[in-house]
Amino acid sequence: MELLREQIVVAVRSIRGNLLRTSLTVAIIGLGIMALISMTTATSSLEANVEQQFSSLGTHSFTIRQKVEGGFRRGMRVTQGEPLTYRDCQRFAGLALEAQTNFEVAYNVFGSATATLTRGSERTNPNIPVLGIDENYLAISGYEIAAGRNLNNLDAESGAQVALIGADVAAELFEPWEDPVGADVLIGSARYVVAGVLAPKGQAFGMSQDNQCMIPIPCVRRQFSDDGRSYTITCQLQNAEDVAAAAEVATGLFRVVRGDRPGEDNSFQVSQSNAMVDTLGEATSGITLAATVIGLITLFGAGIGLMNIMLVSVAERTREIGTRKALGASPRAIRMQFLVEVIIIGQLGGLVGIGLGLIVGNVVASFLDTPFVMPWGWMSLGVLLSFVTSIASGYFPARQAAKLDPSVALGRD
Repeated sequence: MELLREQIVVAVRSIRGNLLRTSLTVAIIGLGIMALISMTTATSSLEANVEQQFSSLGTHSFTIRQKVEGGFRRGMRVTQGEPLTYRDCQRFAGLALEAQTNFEVAYNVFGSATATLTRGSERTNPNIPVLGIDENYLAISGYEIAAGRNLNNLDAESGAQVALIGADVAAELFEPWEDPVGADVLIGSARYVVAGVLAPKGQAFGMSQDNQCMIPIPCVRRQFSDDGRSYTITCQLQNAEDVAAAAEVATGLFRVVRGDRPGEDNSFQVSQSNAMVDTLGEATSGITLAATVIGLITLFGAGIGLMNIMLVSVAERTREIGTRKALGASPRAIRMQFLVEVIIIGQLGGLVGIGLGLIVGNVVASFLDTPFVMPWGWMSLGVLLSFVTSIASGYFPARQAAKLDPSVALGRD
């Protein structure tokens, strides 16, 4: 232990004596680690954001929507499938209930992306999305009520002109001391009563989730027309492991609803929220692989530079090595002395690279409106790579130093 402490002191003294060369080596190693950590931090942040956004639907859910295909087939463009209609959704919900399935069904339809809400002299910008929902939508989509109540079955069935508004919409139309619940607002020219205010959810993929309005589906059909609109059905389960089996059951039921014949492709598409997260993971894995390759190439160059520095250090310190050997230092002690030096340099480079990588990665993440992350696994890998690079590049110079003949070393000028 005392020998190791002495070797560390000597190594630090040597590093400080060659500060410029050490700084350049630390910088090269740091750049390699930074390239790796910054890219993996940014992709980890993106993955965390997507998982967070899809957790509102949950990994316990799957979605049925209009079939969309692109490209050309036999010289003709493939078109979109038939829209999912309101009647399709009602029939599917009824069949799911009769079959006593283990999932809950909710459906919704997009009304407008450019609606204006008015209250007296207060008006929002004409950019409010209006969504038609049923009474189950909030529970399945992950929204919560901050004030007031959710839509009930009577609202959803009869098309009562009640509305749920997002936190941003409430802030635009009402003063902080005013209670929006029970107040009248105009959506376009139609009057609605605010039944509830949604709890804030922040942004998703750069778009505010609080700048929106939800009304019963029959109201969307009356006010915005139902022609050509396609509905979305979301089904949620208690257990994530049952999603795949439940999606198969739902596919069979919806084929009955749509009248798809045996052997024909589905006239709709079913997607699982956890599958979407997995798909994104596959996409970001390519970026992570590229970052790893770039980092390894840079570290390879850093290793060569570190080896050259240590070989020069051995040549410059031959008299020191000879003196230590003459005083009884073993070849193993000499070898360990130089290895301690390269390990310290490598770990300094690794720490610098990890710190810079975290800063750069999270700065990129902030521009993408994704959360701050600490990729502990990749940080640990950065430390390990720095250590391996140090040992690999420092062993040969350390071995050369250990093999020096003390009489020859002491005789050199």
